[in-house]
Amino acid sequence: FEVARTTWLRDTGWSYREMEADGYMLPVVEAYCEYRQSARYDDELDIRATGVKLSPVRVRFNYDVVRVEDRAVLASGYTVHASLDPTGRPRRLPERVQQMFPTGA
Repeated sequence: FEVARTTWLRDTGWSYREMEADGYMLPVVEAYCEYRQSARYDDELDIRATGVKLSPVRVRFNYDVVRVEDRAVLASGYTVHASLDPTGRPRRLPERVQQMFPTGA
């Protein structure tokens, strides 16, 4: 999930490196995963991530783990993240970043 989330952020215009340089951290405050089917060694997997804004200081990433060969969804889940400053206090995400996330749950 972390690799998919990092890729999603980079592809949408705000890398983890930039985020931390700008004084933001997004620690995981909740995580969930539902396993549906097993993956086997050497299965090629595609982990898809999408982001949703829950509030100005909380975001949720939804994930699907898909086997490339047959497009079977092997697992689905989500992580919820709080936006914090370097001292650990809640911090509103910048408006340009909030706009990267549709609102919803």
